[in-house]
Amino acid sequence: MVTVPAQTPKAADDGARLAASVRPSRRRRPTGEAPPLPHRLQASSVGWLLATLGLVALFAVTFAASRHGAAVAVTAADDRVVRWFAGLRSAWLTDALHPVALLSNWWSIRILVWCVVVPLLVLKRFRHLIVFVVVINLTFWLALLLSGALKRPRPFGVAIEGGWNGYALPSVPLTIMALTLVSLLYCLVPEGRWRQAGKWAAAAIFALVAVARIYLGVDAPTDVLLAAALGVTIPLLAYRLITPNEVFPIRYRRGRSAHLDVGGERGQAIRQALTDQLGLVVSDVKPFGLAGSAGSTPLRITVKGDPETHLFGKLYAKNHLRSDRSYKLGRELLYGRLEDEKAFNSVRRLVQQEDYALRLLHDAGLPSPQPLGFVELTPEREYLLVTEFFDGSVELGEAEVDERVIDDGLSIVRKLWDAGLAHRDIKPANLLVRNGRVMLIDVAFAEVRPSPWRQAVDLANMMLCLALRSDPELVYARAVRLFTIEEITEAFAATRGLAMPSQLRRMIRAQGRDLHAEFLGLLPHQPRPIAIQRWSVRRIGLAALALLLAFIVIQMAWDLLISDEGVGNAAIQSGDLRCAPHEPLVLMAQSVPTAAMVPCVGALPAGWSLAEVVVGSGSSRFTVDHDRGGVGALSVQLTASCDVGDAQSLTTDEPGTRLNQRVERTSPGYAVTRWYRFPGGCITQRLDASTGGREALTNDASVILGFTTRDVLHATVRSQSDGRLELHESSAR
Repeated sequence: MVTVPAQTPKAADDGARLAASVRPSRRRRPTGEAPPLPHRLQASSVGWLLATLGLVALFAVTFAASRHGAAVAVTAADDRVVRWFAGLRSAWLTDALHPVALLSNWWSIRILVWCVVVPLLVLKRFRHLIVFVVVINLTFWLALLLSGALKRPRPFGVAIEGGWNGYALPSVPLTIMALTLVSLLYCLVPEGRWRQAGKWAAAAIFALVAVARIYLGVDAPTDVLLAAALGVTIPLLAYRLITPNEVFPIRYRRGRSAHLDVGGERGQAIRQALTDQLGLVVSDVKPFGLAGSAGSTPLRITVKGDPETHLFGKLYAKNHLRSDRSYKLGRELLYGRLEDEKAFNSVRRLVQQEDYALRLLHDAGLPSPQPLGFVELTPEREYLLVTEFFDGSVELGEAEVDERVIDDGLSIVRKLWDAGLAHRDIKPANLLVRNGRVMLIDVAFAEVRPSPWRQAVDLANMMLCLALRSDPELVYARAVRLFTIEEITEAFAATRGLAMPSQLRRMIRAQGRDLHAEFLGLLPHQPRPIAIQRWSVRRIGLAALALLLAFIVIQMAWDLLISDEGVGNAAIQSGDLRCAPHEPLVLMAQSVPTAAMVPCVGALPAGWSLAEVVVGSGSSRFTVDHDRGGVGALSVQLTASCDVGDAQSLTTDEPGTRLNQRVERTSPGYAVTRWYRFPGGCITQRLDASTGGREALTNDASVILGFTTRDVLHATVRSQSDGRLELHESSAR
């Protein structure tokens, strides 16, 4: 049996100097005093949030609660501004502003969205990408719901010369445009002067497009105001809360997202916390060994003294907690709960676990760093673990490995087994060599009373690490002095693929060798691989949930980037199209300003239900479902004109209209199309039925379709506003 020798004089001197560096003068933070690094939501975020909530509440009271009084006053004030801009119209200015307004159409926005998505994919900023896709979809639907609740038509009394869709408040295209511009800044532009300059540029672009839309009569000032509030506030809060810059910085130099900036305010907080909570007087804090760490920010802390002492620190924050959760969830999805994969529910618990594991290993006599405790920077968000620093050591992957080093490494595994512990992450970066002795670090994943499989994996990984800088035959020969042939055989039967840390797999591939196969060739007989797949109801449920969430995100991305279902043809939220003057019919009248009549729903016989209502510049349509005829069995569309071709001419009871009809045989049913033509417009009614009962369905369709005149709508709007609002353009001039 190989044992670790007693503490050397050099180690004793290190321990004495380490103890002397910790001073008894510590300070307790009084109740109510801010922590060293307070967590604050930036004032601008709070301002935007309060302003947006205030605007939504104000407009909800103004428009949703009443259709008169304040709603008319706000609309009339908006219309005066729009009419003033319309009075400035000239041929050259209109030609110049039309392309500017096109920057807010759906295809332009989609191009802008691609300008965010593609770089995020290339740069592998998947967290920002997921936040962007989710936020833009949620904001789009929130804007649609708000517009459906507020039901504000387009500006009155002016010719609307640009494209539009749905209700006006808020302006949905401008909302998405503002959100995408903000996302571009917070996902791709580094914080600092470039982002500040980008904010001014984005504001100028948004303002120019907004003015162009007001000039063309598409939007009113309050439509733009609420769009800006929603489009800025929602992504601003999302990025600052979910992907804060101090945790997920936007930078274009090499480095890991796990590594936090330890300068500025955080650097001062680290010094204050170490002084107050551990009694350490710190002269310097610098990142150290970043290449080998992906789950924390490793630091070298210099403590004042004669001579100065170096300590090692590991800074943990919320992003490391999320990484731990993602890592353990991924392992469970890949091969089940072969061991403890319970994620930590707070940063404090994560740091407590490592501090506890360090003390266990140190008490068990393992050559691991002496723990000095941890300090709190931000409650439940950031903590710093402090340990002894192995000065003058090098990673095993860069050290000279002889029999003494091999024996040291193997004895570490034996001591872990004897103490009922497992390291769970044995790799070259976690094995240091100093003065010919091996030391074990980074015990964050250490486990008490681990499974036999996990203990076997520790042994195989240690042997593979040692063989990287020596020879498998030598490592095997030294291993049989501490472990039985059966134990070594079990270790290599259990270790393959994901059981080996990624750094170890990468270094083995870089050497162009198959060390695992070489060790198998040294065994008396080839082991039967130990299965690492573990199936359970929990694993199946998690896999199903992960697939569902992935499907939802992919569907969102598809709708956003590829599908034609977008802002350009979104339906308005309307459960009522009765033939009486109200907002949906006024909006339909605005879609075709030349039409003397507007379609509506006269009645809905049994089995029929209103489905979708789409209103936009140049046309309006609605569909009606039937329980036997199918979805969209009846569709009605209003346009400025229509081509009836050789359709049969019929008589109609509707004054001022001419009726044409065409019957088409389809498989397995039939379709009846009717055109109602009148001055300035045409209503196309199409009945598709795959079942029988043609006569009954046709009669129902005639009952469903009703008509109201533009003059009636105009008179109602004028009467309800006391003459301040005019539907007819000519009345406003």
